[in-house]
Amino acid sequence: MTTTQPIQTLSKINNTKIAIQGVDVLTPDGWVKDATVLIEDGQFISIDQAPSHNGFYLVNAQGLQMLPGIIDLHGDAFERMICPRPGVNFPLPIAIADNDRNLLASGITTFYCSITDSYEPGLRSRDSARALIDFILGVGKQVLHCNHRIHIRHEEANIAGHQELCDWMISGKVHLLSINDHLPPPGNQKRFSRYINSVKQRSSMSLEEIEELINQVTAKRHEGDAQIQELVELAHKYRIPLASHDDDSLEKVLLSQQRGVAIAEFPATVDLAAKCREYGAAVLMGAPNLVRGGSHLGLMSVAEAVKNNVIDCLCSDYHYPSLFYAPFKLQELGLMSFEKAWSLVSSLPAEAAGISDRKGKIAPGLDADFLLISPNNSLPSAITAISSVYIAGQEVARYQIQ
Repeated sequence: MTTTQPIQTLSKINNTKIAIQGVDVLTPDGWVKDATVLIEDGQFISIDQAPSHNGFYLVNAQGLQMLPGIIDLHGDAFERMICPRPGVNFPLPIAIADNDRNLLASGITTFYCSITDSYEPGLRSRDSARALIDFILGVGKQVLHCNHRIHIRHEEANIAGHQELCDWMISGKVHLLSINDHLPPPGNQKRFSRYINSVKQRSSMSLEEIEELINQVTAKRHEGDAQIQELVELAHKYRIPLASHDDDSLEKVLLSQQRGVAIAEFPATVDLAAKCREYGAAVLMGAPNLVRGGSHLGLMSVAEAVKNNVIDCLCSDYHYPSLFYAPFKLQELGLMSFEKAWSLVSSLPAEAAGISDRKGKIAPGLDADFLLISPNNSLPSAITAISSVYIAGQEVARYQIQ
C-alpha cells in the first residue's frame, strides 16, 4: 500500500498562482527531487528545490511524482461511447462528456479526437463528423476538461462534400489531417471480409447493403485523386500536420514522402518504418499493440519497433488506458528507461503535432498540464497510480490512491 500526505483541496475559485511542493518532477533534463513547482496563469514558472512560495496557493505533494500530461494524437475509442451497439447511438453531450472522464482517468490531458470522415452512413459519416466538430469546438469548450483538438481521418474514397472539408481546414477547425484508405482492394477477400465485419459492428446495415456500398464507392474512388492533392496543399498552407495511415508498401511510403507527411501512423514493417523516419516523418504506433503483446492485425509490434529504433510516439488508438500503461510496460520489459518511454506519450507527440512550444514538458513557459502519481508502480497496478490530473494549472480530476 502506498501512503502519501494528502493533497490540500483546491478552492472552487480558480487559483492563478499555485505552488506544488515536495514533489519529484520529471523535467526535460531528468528528475528534480523534492521540488517546488510554481504555476501562474496556467503556465509553469519555475521548477527548483527552493521552498519559497510567498503569494502562491500551496499544494502539498510530498511522496508523489509529477509527470507531463499525456498527449494522444490518435484515439477513436469515443466511437464506442456514441455507438455501443450496432445502430444504437447516444446523444453526443452524454457520450463525449463520459469520454472526457475516461481520458482524464487515463492521464490524457491533450486529446486529438480522431474523427473518421468516410463514405459510410452513420457513425463515420460526414454528418457525424460535423456534429462532433460543432459540439467539441462549441459547447464542449465549456463542459469538457481535457484539451480537445480535431483529428480528421479522411477516407480517400469519400468524394462527397469536399468543399466543406476544405472550409474546415481553412477556418482552423482541423488540427491534424490523416489520409486513410480502408476500402478493400478488388480481389483481396481477406481484407474484404474484415472490412465488412468492421462496418457491421458500427452500423445497422445488412451484409448485402455493405457489399453494395463497397461496390459503388470502389467504382468512383479515383475521382477523389485531385481532391486529395488539394487537401495536402491546404494542410501545408495552413500548417496542419499531415499523417499517413497504415503504409504497407514502399510505394505508399514514397507517396507519403511526396505529400510531405509529418506523422506516419502504423507503418506495417520495421523496414517501412525506417523509410518513413528517413524522410523525416515521426512514426506513431498504438499503445494497445504493446500492452497486448502485438498488433491485432499481425503487423509490426511496438516491442519490435523499439528494439529496432523505428518509433517516435505512442497513441491510444482504440484503448485509452493502454497509453498510460505503455511506459511502465517498456520499462518492465527492459526495452527503455521510464524517462525515455514517457517522452513517447508526451514531448515527442507534442513535437510531431507542432505544439511543443506549449505542451509536452514540465518547463517554464509551457502550459501546466501534468499528472501527480504515486511512485514505484508496475503493471498491472500502474493505472491506479494517478492521484490528480491538472490542466492549465487547475486540478480537473482526483483519484483515491490505495
